[in-house]
Amino acid sequence: MNSKTARAGSLRRGLRGTVLGATVVAALLTATACQPAGGDDSAAASPTAAPSGSASPGASTPESTTPPSNDSGTGSSSPTAAGTGDSGETGGDNGTAYEDCEATGLNTEVELQDGPGETPRHFLLTVTNKTRTPCVLNEAPMVRLKAGNDAPIVETLGEPDSEPVVVEGGGKAYAGLYVFGNDEGGEAEYDQSDRFTATLVAGEGTELSGTLIFDLPDGLDTVSVDDAARVNGWAGTEGLAMRPITQL
Repeated sequence: MNSKTARAGSLRRGLRGTVLGATVVAALLTATACQPAGGDDSAAASPTAAPSGSASPGASTPESTTPPSNDSGTGSSSPTAAGTGDSGETGGDNGTAYEDCEATGLNTEVELQDGPGETPRHFLLTVTNKTRTPCVLNEAPMVRLKAGNDAPIVETLGEPDSEPVVVEGGGKAYAGLYVFGNDEGGEAEYDQSDRFTATLVAGEGTELSGTLIFDLPDGLDTVSVDDAARVNGWAGTEGLAMRPITQL
């Protein structure tokens, strides 16, 4: 081999090495350019992610619906206000916070509900709490139309209301009374009464706590009474007390 041939072969080998080196460098640069900057993988994957604190249209913000850690999620955390008593162990064992009314703390009044010329049959019994403290009337009064504790007790009209009636200080309560049901007239003689008495019932329904006296209204010395008599339980209004009685 002559010297010219040797120099040409060396030149070709040098150029080929240069070209291959350049190709490797270019490949490395291309691979490096395709890799994201260190630590920014998530940002590169989600280029449209909204900044923290902003919300996309129509989306709710979780922070606005999450209750505080000290909130039960059921409304006010203040304790429920106590009622007037529901255990039957407070006050007069009548299911309220108040004692039973005492006969000595009540004033009484009777009002005739029948018109002039009619046989006296329907009466409104009214009691007024003359103290400043509320008290309770239970069920129906135990009314007698004749004198003495041995006189029969008037039957209650239906079942008495089981709810006690709270009579405010200076307030009133009412009971309706029907005393005479006989329509025979003529010369027949009937039992007569010049007053009504009413025994109060205690909250437990077994004990008695005093007797009230109801004098007849002015203009009536006595009234005829018989076993048709009925009494309605204590009520907070005249209408509630008398409505069932006026139907007799």
